[in-house]
Amino acid sequence: MDISTEMVKELRTRTGAGVLDSKKALQDTAGNMERAATLLREKGLARAAKKADREAKEGLIEAYTHAGGRVAVMVEVNCETDFVARTPDFKALAHDLALQVAATDPRYVQAADVPAEVLEAERNAYRALMADEKKPAHVMDKIIEGKLKKFYEEKCLLSQPFIKDPNLTVADLIKQAIAKLGENIQVRRFVRYKLGE
Repeated sequence: MDISTEMVKELRTRTGAGVLDSKKALQDTAGNMERAATLLREKGLARAAKKADREAKEGLIEAYTHAGGRVAVMVEVNCETDFVARTPDFKALAHDLALQVAATDPRYVQAADVPAEVLEAERNAYRALMADEKKPAHVMDKIIEGKLKKFYEEKCLLSQPFIKDPNLTVADLIKQAIAKLGENIQVRRFVRYKLGE
């Protein structure tokens, strides 16, 4: 199949991939735009996983004020070089992360940051709620793990569904940015202020 420049341009717009990668993906999928986009996403995520161990000490702090000055957020987002930190894509990512924190009020960056005593208190609260139910211990444990997953989605920034596209988690959004920008990207920390709290 002949791959037109319009097809390559459309795929690049959808995925942020380079010209050659877009053309190759379209050739490999016989011009199927959806399959080509999926292929590029998979390749990008594989590249992102390889970059995860690289040190990220540059970046920026994004500040966002919402609701007439009633909510303010600061998010530190790190990358490997100051060059990438100045790109519009990186700045847009940092802004989206600040919006996410303002809208969802997470408490932790990732699940690993949740203190053990907080997790144990959550488990105990779930057990107390289900004390009247006569379920086997292994079933109760599965239910509790499911509830903890929901807890992480509510309280951990990287586990949350992205507010602009609930089909993506915030971690997936960052992986896409890593694939596009070619550098490791990390959310180091954030703070959220609400008037009167």
